[in-house]
Amino acid sequence: QVQLVESGGGLVQAGGSLRLSCAASGNIFTINVMGWYRQAPGKQRELVATMTSARTTNYADSVKGRFTISRDNAKNSVYLQMNSLKPEDTAVYYCNSQGLYSDFTIFDSWGQGTQVTVSS
Repeated sequence: QVQLVESGGGLVQAGGSLRLSCAASGNIFTINVMGWYRQAPGKQRELVATMTSARTTNYADSVKGRFTISRDNAKNSVYLQMNSLKPEDTAVYYCNSQGLYSDFTIFDSWGQGTQVTVSS
């Protein structure tokens, strides 16, 4: 199995910044995509940002220009720098990782989630 450990959530005032981190461990051969999703109370989980191993990125329109995703392939880690935070960014943020195990079977793993709360 692949374990994802997230950190960096918390409470911040509107306009502030937070940086989320996620590290993957396990019998990993390669990670193709790492990213962040979020789920607010009463809403469906939604994509925030993803990055491929070739560093191609995809952002939700609502976070473009404010959030930046980055990866450290050597550390199997992904980061999300969140600036100009808004109350509507309040959600549980989940790390996701997709790739191949060492036996070349596919994995699609999720972290436990980290709470981000933005006060107005």
